Amino acid sequence: MPLPHILREVDQNYLTAAALGDLPAIRAALEAGADRNVLDREDASAILLAARGGHHDAVRVLIAAGVDIDAQDQTCANPFLLGCTTGDLELVRIMVAAGADVARRTRMGGNGLTPAAEKGHVEVVRYLVENTRINVNLTNNLGWTALIETIILGDGGPVRREIVELLLEHGARPGMPDPWGASPADLARERGYDEIVRILDAHSA
Repeated sequence: MPLPHILREVDQNYLTAAALGDLPAIRAALEAGADRNVLDREDASAILLAARGGHHDAVRVLIAAGVDIDAQDQTCANPFLLGCTTGDLELVRIMVAAGADVARRTRMGGNGLTPAAEKGHVEVVRYLVENTRINVNLTNNLGWTALIETIILGDGGPVRREIVELLLEHGARPGMPDPWGASPADLARERGYDEIVRILDAHSA
């Protein structure tokens, strides 16, 4: 049988404080010798626990303490990817400013742009394409780009059209197909998203 995941009390106090966003307790635990990069039983770091709770000030304190900002848990989540997935623009800004690795992959093999586009987080998409060198044409494990995801998993409405425009303006390839050879325009046409088809055709001209 595998050994249980046993933490020192000071490390457990540190993780608990991070999850609660308790700044004095975080600082006290670190001063008491907590391992700043200790992981819980699911390999979540203190900064990821703080990020999950929306505790941005705690995230900043932990960055200043020199924690590993890119560490990923058993589901491949880290603070940057979490912010992209949940639409937490402030968290994304904090992590990018701290030097987060924007090439890290989600459990589905996408980068941060992929879930942001999939879920319609237009401001996160805008920030990423305008302020980072994130790969806009990355293909995830399903063979889909961010452009394809926002088309096939969206409603074709104004937000999705804006995301399509942003991606295309920042290098997304309008004709890059899915694994079965269907182009983004084909996929939009199948769904009756005529405005998106028009946008794609304009960028393909």
